[in-house]
Amino acid sequence: MYRYSLTFFLTMFLIGTDTFLISPLLPTLSALYGTPTSISGWLVSAYAIGYVIFAFVSGPISDDRDRKKVMLWGLAAFACSTALCGFASNFQLMLLFRFLAGVSASFVTPQVWATIPVIVEKPQIVRVMGYATAGLSVSQLVGIPIGSYLAVVSWRIPFFVIAAAALALMTAITLILPAMPATRIHGEHLSFIKTYAQILSNKTALSRLFAYFIFQTGSFTATTFISTWFTGSFGLSLSGVGTAMIAIGAGNLLGSLLGSRVVSAFGQGRSFLVELLTLVVLYIMVSFSDTFWLAEVLLTIIYLVNGFIFPLFMTTLQESVSQARSTISSLSNAAMYLGETLAGIAGGLLINHFSGYTGIGYFAAILILLAIALYAQTGVFRTTSQESQKSQK
Repeated sequence: MYRYSLTFFLTMFLIGTDTFLISPLLPTLSALYGTPTSISGWLVSAYAIGYVIFAFVSGPISDDRDRKKVMLWGLAAFACSTALCGFASNFQLMLLFRFLAGVSASFVTPQVWATIPVIVEKPQIVRVMGYATAGLSVSQLVGIPIGSYLAVVSWRIPFFVIAAAALALMTAITLILPAMPATRIHGEHLSFIKTYAQILSNKTALSRLFAYFIFQTGSFTATTFISTWFTGSFGLSLSGVGTAMIAIGAGNLLGSLLGSRVVSAFGQGRSFLVELLTLVVLYIMVSFSDTFWLAEVLLTIIYLVNGFIFPLFMTTLQESVSQARSTISSLSNAAMYLGETLAGIAGGLLINHFSGYTGIGYFAAILILLAIALYAQTGVFRTTSQESQKSQK
């Protein structure tokens, strides 16, 4: 199990680091290509756009093929497109290569979530999901510093290092992960239409996917404007906000690593419900925070609970399908990015019309309550008799 955990941790860490890698390079690239900062920001968006668009394609392709091979080909394309970023001589080429890197990543990360329930024993699924989530959490903490440090020598170095790391990871995956040929009923080939027909006719999967989207919209609304709140209400400097966010992010990492222990103690359904309700209470509480330290502590706890809960989102989505695991993973990523987009719009309105964090905190709480209602309809909070007996021991 540990070799799988480390492999998935490194995969999510690598893809996540590349996502944040470009941010500290924007001023340098803007000057290099002679483009204004407002336009150079598209280098960040190009990656996300490539990922979201091809998420709808990569899922069905992966579900009808060996997931290990799909992951390896995706990493190969990811290494190539990222390395090409280091050779981009103009803004247009860099934009294209960042778009292709996002496309390539859309074939890699869904395989992580789809593979874990297949090759890991059921009692260990949440734990391994937690390690994969931890890889993403660590990348969010260190992605920007890594890009900054590597770029001291040359802006090209970060891209070459990530590309080389992707090639090394391909070797590890080749040696560690087993072959995972597509599971076909009666040998039937799953076309795009059949794959999406399965998802669209699966009320449980659709309800959980929509609930996940609702949750992420509320969650991203709350997290996107923390820096704005800290600066406007508490007068923090840019460096002060950065330090505060590192501490908050550390809570998310800790939660990712310890979440499986909570599930082992209380059962998956009960843990999921209690953690969601806890977030509702915490977001209401943080809305009344009138000092920086109270806000910092409450947000750190919120991120800790988010770390607990993210593996459960992926686990419950994977449990809702049997064949289209990569497709549901890809759709969940698309739902997350869509939620992030709507969060930026909603949060901007809320923070301008309400004092401090009040509007945003209540908005997040309301959306999480709505997500709870949607999840409840699918029976996700029911604790099996086996889980109940285990939690009583």
